[in-house]
Amino acid sequence: MKKATTLLAAAALLSSTALVHAETLRWARSGDALTLDPHAQNEGPTHTVRHQMYEPLIIRDVTGAFEAALATEWAPKADDPNVWVFKLREGVKFHGGEDFTAEDVVFSFERAKQPNSDMKELINSITEVRAVDDFTVEIVTDGPNPILPNNLTNLFIMDKGWSEANNTVNVQDFEGGEITYATTNANGTGAYVLQSREPDVKTVMTRNEDYWGRDQFPLAISEIVYTPIQNNATRVAALLSGEVNFLQDMPVQDITRVNGTGGKMVKQAAQNRVIFFGMNQGAADLEGDNIDGANPLADVRVRKAMAMAINRDAIQQVVMRGQSQPAGMISPPFVNGWTAEMDGESGTDIDGAKALMAEAGYGDGFSIRLDCPNDRYINDEPICQAAVGMLGQIGITVNLEAIPKAQHFPKITDGKTDFYMLGWGVPTYDSEYIFNFLVHGRESDIGTWNGTGFDNDDLDAKIKSLASNTDLDARNADIAAIWRVVQDEQLYIPIHHQVLNWAMEEGLGIDVDPNDQPKVKHFSMN
Repeated sequence: MKKATTLLAAAALLSSTALVHAETLRWARSGDALTLDPHAQNEGPTHTVRHQMYEPLIIRDVTGAFEAALATEWAPKADDPNVWVFKLREGVKFHGGEDFTAEDVVFSFERAKQPNSDMKELINSITEVRAVDDFTVEIVTDGPNPILPNNLTNLFIMDKGWSEANNTVNVQDFEGGEITYATTNANGTGAYVLQSREPDVKTVMTRNEDYWGRDQFPLAISEIVYTPIQNNATRVAALLSGEVNFLQDMPVQDITRVNGTGGKMVKQAAQNRVIFFGMNQGAADLEGDNIDGANPLADVRVRKAMAMAINRDAIQQVVMRGQSQPAGMISPPFVNGWTAEMDGESGTDIDGAKALMAEAGYGDGFSIRLDCPNDRYINDEPICQAAVGMLGQIGITVNLEAIPKAQHFPKITDGKTDFYMLGWGVPTYDSEYIFNFLVHGRESDIGTWNGTGFDNDDLDAKIKSLASNTDLDARNADIAAIWRVVQDEQLYIPIHHQVLNWAMEEGLGIDVDPNDQPKVKHFSMN
């Protein structure tokens, strides 16, 4: 029903005869925000929509440098290395007219640490957040945390009073299907105010005329109409017809066509994101395979064979039309800890893969289900389809199930998939973020996206120590050691680093953000 609704909305968009207003940004991409609750889902498109309405203490600009948002200054406390001091911006109001103060920051951080929060891994080193006065906050960590600010760029601040009045003190239980007032309503301090929200259909925002940054940013856009359009052809048709003037998730096969159309253009940049497959090595037996009483993925030789069967160059050239960079590790090149040597470790070797399969006792292969999203990453389902054929060359029969991301992601976080696609961006630009979510054993406040079942107590201790290690050379050595284990154990099958292509009308001033998070307050119109 959801897919049908989305297609109907797209059809309605295309049939509209209204001309695009000069100050209206008609923005489309393949999928919608999963929720507006600021702390319920740590997912790129979800953050992107919320960034227009909510704000964190600090953000990053398109170069990756920090930019002041609701905090104007931040630094470790001079007499206590376990404390960071944040000076807050004065005179800021929420969209409902409420004053922004330190009380809202304390409330938001405490909320983000709740069990249902998908942001808790980012702040699990924080032991206390306290208001010194209305515009000063101290954040106490469990030992010195030299990179704490890196973890805060998607940690949005809510108004405490609004949350209490609307029964949204608790984070939405997204995986449990809960709907709360914060799911479809917003009251932030951001440059745009929510006017209407129809999930998977349309979200409308208008310029916040009382925004604190009114004189600092172009704020050329007076209205945002955000429309998810899952179908590639329909999405491109909307751009070419003029019904959409800004398009993310540009289909790679249409780049030349759009660039050759008068008044349209495509801007490109490498993305801070890697695409990969996860494998459940932790279960004693898999539900989705045809092997009784054993788990073939528990054998590292099988995992390595599967990685060797994937032809990343073919995916790059045929599926992605050159718009990707083959990957050998699940870290983008932007990230501290990435190395060219490790990123070049994955290669295709069908004969070698078959030999490993036979050595592991699976020379005749096995069957397994691959879970894949069809509305999240660039050509996600076609990539999975290509992998099906590649794995078939070594005797693995893959049954593909491609579904919308809203249904796909809970399979991973709830441990209900054995073989799955996932993409990972790293807004902190540090490997600790990857390790906390994807490598550490699954616990209540860490490892929540680790669907592999991998759990190593010694490695977990080393991962946790990264948050408080102020000796950066020693810290980087630990990061390298952790990566060596990830690589040797073949926890994941890296596929490629994504390349971003944003399509737009000429005259729309946009710099492509490597994090794929356009912030409309920066846009200009000529």
